[in-house]
Amino acid sequence: MSASLLIRLCLLAFIFFPACTPADNPTSETPKPRILISSDIGGTDPDDQQSMIHLLMYADRVQLEGLVASPYGPGRKEHFLEMIDLYDQDRERLLVHAPDLPATDSLRDIVKQGAIDGAPFAGYASPTEGSEWMITCARRSDDRPLWVLVWGGLEDLAQALHDAPDIKENIRVYWIGGPNKKWSVNAYAYIAKQHPDLWMIEANATYRGWFMYEDCPEDLTNEGFYSHHIRERGALGRAFKNYYDGNIKMGDTPSLAYVLDGDPDDPTGESWGGSFVPIDHSSRKIFNRNSTVSDTVAAYAVIEWSFPGPELEIAPDSACFTLEISGQIWPGYYLGDGIYGVRYASKKPEICTYITSSEIPELDGLKGQFVSITPWPGKNGPDDYQLGSNWYSDRPDPDLFLEEQQGVKTVSRHRRSFLQDWANRWSWLD
Repeated sequence: MSASLLIRLCLLAFIFFPACTPADNPTSETPKPRILISSDIGGTDPDDQQSMIHLLMYADRVQLEGLVASPYGPGRKEHFLEMIDLYDQDRERLLVHAPDLPATDSLRDIVKQGAIDGAPFAGYASPTEGSEWMITCARRSDDRPLWVLVWGGLEDLAQALHDAPDIKENIRVYWIGGPNKKWSVNAYAYIAKQHPDLWMIEANATYRGWFMYEDCPEDLTNEGFYSHHIRERGALGRAFKNYYDGNIKMGDTPSLAYVLDGDPDDPTGESWGGSFVPIDHSSRKIFNRNSTVSDTVAAYAVIEWSFPGPELEIAPDSACFTLEISGQIWPGYYLGDGIYGVRYASKKPEICTYITSSEIPELDGLKGQFVSITPWPGKNGPDDYQLGSNWYSDRPDPDLFLEEQQGVKTVSRHRRSFLQDWANRWSWLD
């Protein structure tokens, strides 16, 4: 064959059979979701350590960009670092099966300290290392959204939104609410009022499907999973036994499971992390008096009491009284002009009794009650926060309840799939 003929054949091949680009390649890997975790790890509930172990074992499936410690109580970012040290001990064995697992030092570099105290009545306070890192990650040039998975309070998210509202265009939030809502009620109130256009999944009860279930095989029960599948495998397995004696709770894990399974762009679809419905309002009730047992609110609603008192020469948003409900205490604040306010959010349907305490006589010993009921968010009321088109929450269908918890079955019905998948990963540590 002549050289000129060979050249002509090569040119024809280039024209009719162009080289494949990544977009043309049907086997090209789907881009990993970008995630940032905000957690109260080391705080009042050790289930965050369980969820962190799960996260580290699935870290090859995501692009992990931040670990922000925002606890109540004694927890700090050192608790993240302790879990990463355990991961480091097991990483070589896990790499055999999951070669995309991140380097240990890269994980240590993204651990940041967030807010330590709850937000005041305004809902935000001062920037933290964690809130500033959230802004940095959200502003990165990337076509993929940053998934902010909140396992505790909303303080750092509220602060980030206050300081850089433009990040709303780049983030999607999955928040484990419920009990975290009552501890983070002021930050939540700020976000719902000032940033109703946020893309948000507010899971007040759905997440409980991770540890509430029906008709479960013994090896996948909360009590049986450890002895059948974890069995002190590796440093992570030995540590898991330290939290709830190895019994599964992991109430924050559904947020991660949501981006691992199904289509996270569609909250109404099926996912290991639950299925949700859009809501156009977030329930709130304002009382300008003591409430009574005849006052009914939606479970998970923001309840706000406004009490008159003396005009003091102190800064607005100064904590100067407390509200006690069920043995737990919330700070109340001076709002200015002789008005004092405090918020609470019930974590379930319940009858609550409260009493205030203060050195200010007019605010000391005020008593009252209220009743919270499902389904959330209930009928629209005059005090409610009006939300945008991308706020989702627990499905209210009666057949998706377990006991009094709404939407739970949208997670629990996938229990066999997500736990068997995790059991397979534990076997890698043999």
